[in-house]
Amino acid sequence: MAAAGADLLNRNAERVNALNVFPVPDGDTGTNMNLTMTSGMKELQGKTSPHLGKVVEALSKGLLMGARGNSGVILSQLFRGFAKSLAALEEAGPVQLAAALQYGVDMAYKAVVKPVEGTILTVAREAAKHAVTISRRTGAADELMREVYEKANEALQRTPEQLPVLKQVGVVDSGGQGLVYIYEGFARVLSTLDAPQHEASETTFVTEAALPEDVGMADRLRHAAANRPAVGHSAQSRLSTEDIEFLYDMEFFIDRNKAAKSAPVFNEQRFKDALAKDGDSILVIESDDIIKVHVHSRKPGDVLNLALPYGELIDIHILNMREQHRDLLVEEGHAESDILPDREALAAAEVLTGGAAPQTTSPEQVHEFAPFGIIAVAMGEGIAEILLDNNVDIVLSGGQTMNPSTEDFVKAIEALPAEHIFLLPNNGNIILAAEQAAELAGRSVSVITTRTVPQGLAAALAFRDDESIERNSELMKRASESVRSGQVTQAVRDTSIDGIAIREGDFIGIQEKAIVVSTSDLSDACRTLLSGMLEDGGDLITVLTGEDADEGVTSQLKQWLNAEHPDVEVEVLEGGQPLYPYVFAVE
Repeated sequence: MAAAGADLLNRNAERVNALNVFPVPDGDTGTNMNLTMTSGMKELQGKTSPHLGKVVEALSKGLLMGARGNSGVILSQLFRGFAKSLAALEEAGPVQLAAALQYGVDMAYKAVVKPVEGTILTVAREAAKHAVTISRRTGAADELMREVYEKANEALQRTPEQLPVLKQVGVVDSGGQGLVYIYEGFARVLSTLDAPQHEASETTFVTEAALPEDVGMADRLRHAAANRPAVGHSAQSRLSTEDIEFLYDMEFFIDRNKAAKSAPVFNEQRFKDALAKDGDSILVIESDDIIKVHVHSRKPGDVLNLALPYGELIDIHILNMREQHRDLLVEEGHAESDILPDREALAAAEVLTGGAAPQTTSPEQVHEFAPFGIIAVAMGEGIAEILLDNNVDIVLSGGQTMNPSTEDFVKAIEALPAEHIFLLPNNGNIILAAEQAAELAGRSVSVITTRTVPQGLAAALAFRDDESIERNSELMKRASESVRSGQVTQAVRDTSIDGIAIREGDFIGIQEKAIVVSTSDLSDACRTLLSGMLEDGGDLITVLTGEDADEGVTSQLKQWLNAEHPDVEVEVLEGGQPLYPYVFAVE
């Protein structure tokens, strides 16, 4: 099925290229989608398995690593979601296939910063929605896929009504057309129905019988290329080279496995927001320790510098789309003055940018520093995400036994484009390193001496964009001091502190700096610690569960708190911190 879709797309790649309306957004849509599918097929070679989930997983991996341009990346995301949905299944019926198509659409929409209707996303969404609607009354996969193809083609024909620039030049969406070819190939290989032949501008059924059955995929692709029909002038020739605002088409991978020890925690949305300050056509996809990035930008150096702190950059591709567009015009034998005599006929800037307002800020002003930035230290991905979602810009990994160095702080300060930076060390052992970094960095930096993660969270929440440095320092300091902090960990040796006998392996409860309990029972340690923290009352208890938290203990704690302190609100969050099964905050 995948081979049939790839083959049909390959046969029609030039037709898809000719439909490109946006100023060479990915180079060539047909070429990019074809190369993406070819990469997926290469990954499938030699990986025969009766298990459907394993097969689509291999295809998805190949698509992701070989994805080219917006269209290719979106295609890889459609199949990534498709594969994730089917991962555990040896075989699938119409209901499972429809659900997988829908999951793929959800993942593709998530990957795009500003989804635009009238594109491949719309075609995929309408087809998947129809599949889900009819799946329970459809008896077989071939019937479902035929319906999916037909609905996708219907949605494709409506794209000019959804995206004015398509209607202006009289074409359907190129990426959507590429997807329709793929779905058509799927439908054809699953169906025994004969398909009518259509004109080159329409979709066409092509069967695997066009070549002998023993011909391999590479030969099929070469055969398709040799028999590719000629096409007329492209849609790009109706646009002006000078309208390509973000002229550098960039694609690369970030290898997180090769990141420095001091690398900041990667926050996908914040990274996308940073790219969007001076770019469009943004796609960012995380897959295990590899991050795929695609963007159109005026400043490729700034994009690469933005990505470098997160790991090594590999497979970097940068194309000048204005140069590509000029070459295309020359190849078609036209001069720009002949192609666009009427400047008023051009699509508005808002249309060409997918509905976004045109840039009014000069390129030099796009990367101005923000007034404020916040750098915090935390253990655990959950705590890092909570901080990043609450005013923090960079989270350094560290804690009681994993202290970031002064150099780590300095590098983070240098990487953060802000006029004034607040540091939240969130550990007493890290405060000096933070203060030293503030002195060495040569930037305007304030250290809020937070000694625990709860204090750091409180300080971050207290920050106000519209306040001065002095006022924010006061608010953050006051908030951090208003929180009572506690944490539970295990003793690493026998000792006695403040009259409390401690044995190796005991769970010890620490309130601020003092050990208040040592016991072999985790639940007892938590209850004793919380009782002391609540002696002076409290309105809210936040429980941050760590890597070694016990679900049963967590449930018991909630029941105990509700019974013993019914007026106190309890919030449980997944912190993911190592070494400390539970961290508590009382406000």
